[in-house]
Amino acid sequence: MSELLGINIVDGGSVALLALVFLYVVTGRLVPRKTHEDTLADRDNWKNAFLQSEAARQVEHNQTSELLEMARLGGHLLAALPPTPQADGEEVNPGDRMAAAPPQGP
Repeated sequence: MSELLGINIVDGGSVALLALVFLYVVTGRLVPRKTHEDTLADRDNWKNAFLQSEAARQVEHNQTSELLEMARLGGHLLAALPPTPQADGEEVNPGDRMAAAPPQGP
């Protein structure tokens, strides 16, 4: 890379070198150490947060599987119960369980 944009860098000396460093900083190819370290620390923070989130999701998934299995068992138990005996032609209504209140008049 002896020429940059048609200009020989060796002929420019320190001015060309300074211009090249400035160009690299402006285009983002050269970043300060502090910025680089901050970027790495931010990456590590996000990675740790992701790992914690995945661990919590796995625990939740396991608990949900257990609850679904319990619900299936409850459904099978309810289906296995014998039907309730009823008198001939008698229907069971949810309102029959409540005692009818006597009408209150003025």
